Amino acid sequence: MKTHHLWAATALTAATGLAATGARADDLTLCWAAWDPANALIELSKDFEQKTGNTMSFEFVPWPNFADRMLNELNSGGQLCDLMIGDSQWIGLGAEAGHYIKLNDFFEANGITMDDFIPATVTGYAEWPKGTPNYWALPAFGDVVGWTYRKDWFERPELQAEFKEKYGRDLTAPETLDELMEVAKFFQNREIDGKTVYGAAIYTERGSEGITMGVTNALYNYGFEYSNPEKPYDLEGFVNSPEAAKGLEFYKELYDCCTPPGSSDWYMSEDIDAYKSGQVALQMNFAFIWPGVNADPNVGGDKSGYFANPAGPNGHFAQLGGQGISVVSYTDSPEAALDYIKWFAQPEIQKKWWELGGYSALNAVVEDPGFATSQPYAQTFLDSMAIVKDFWAEPSYASLLLAMQDRVHKYVIAGEGTAQGALDGLVEDWNEVFEDEGKI
Repeated sequence: MKTHHLWAATALTAATGLAATGARADDLTLCWAAWDPANALIELSKDFEQKTGNTMSFEFVPWPNFADRMLNELNSGGQLCDLMIGDSQWIGLGAEAGHYIKLNDFFEANGITMDDFIPATVTGYAEWPKGTPNYWALPAFGDVVGWTYRKDWFERPELQAEFKEKYGRDLTAPETLDELMEVAKFFQNREIDGKTVYGAAIYTERGSEGITMGVTNALYNYGFEYSNPEKPYDLEGFVNSPEAAKGLEFYKELYDCCTPPGSSDWYMSEDIDAYKSGQVALQMNFAFIWPGVNADPNVGGDKSGYFANPAGPNGHFAQLGGQGISVVSYTDSPEAALDYIKWFAQPEIQKKWWELGGYSALNAVVEDPGFATSQPYAQTFLDSMAIVKDFWAEPSYASLLLAMQDRVHKYVIAGEGTAQGALDGLVEDWNEVFEDEGKI
């Protein structure tokens, strides 16, 4: 292992150009999740191959298995992956366990500055410890939970009139969680074009991270905090505040009242399927799905609209998704892997990344005057990235996540206990994790 780290340290100053003349070609393997953006990255990477003479291989794993597969790979010191587009929550583990190469010297030597990227993505995907200028990844794919809605249904005059009579306002994309609940209830069990439809597809999955990535969009906006802002790892009264409990109750009500039958274990793909098949009026999902929705023959184009996660009574946030790209410290090709990072960071490559369906986090791309109108969902992406909040990125994040998945799913889906009891139990679980780590 030390050999790989020394190799990497040397490469920090060696990988200063993209020309491959006179150098041996490397075959790099990039590891990521199996989803639409990965296909776009394959296409994008052809430019890197052409310019450097290196070849790219890809190891893509479906999201439900992604964390287990790739964290096992990292924890075992495996050499499958030269580059890892790891989830935002992994950054603490990647840094502290020595899985990722620290990139500060490389960035400085190659004129790459984190000031050029959306601040939330730098904090979420690159920094450890948070709030310090220590970088272990380059922001690679900006993502955030948002909403898709059947704009064509909302625009039907008879539905507009009925909604206005019932709720005293126009049937439009909801701006608050209360309005979202009203819309979901309005469409639940409604007949449209001879078919029974339902209010909303939301995240309920138990096995990986699904229900946590969903429920936080309500919890944050009711007042949930991960800890005392003035005292790290002080959880009592912040994780389990009365306001946070009301947010959990909201999410359970949304599930109970307004979701399709059989949706007790849904995550990204199930929500996509329900929306594209015309089952639901609203879909919660990460922004990565929007290019596919827009291009879909059944629900694409003007049939769909997009809106940021609505505000709650005590805040306006959305769950951060997305990932940074890191060089795995166990690689035998650190110089070529760092070349890939430098190539990927170029503004012209980032612009092409957006055009192909990737979500660039580079300011030069998203602040371009034409960006907001470049796609029907571009403005919603900007609005959403401005309100992000993320889950723990501690090295023990997996244990923290497992506890939240269990507590929340039992209450929201299985109907066990109370919201307050679920969050009280979560505080106990998380305190135990931090006690074991000596942090409290």
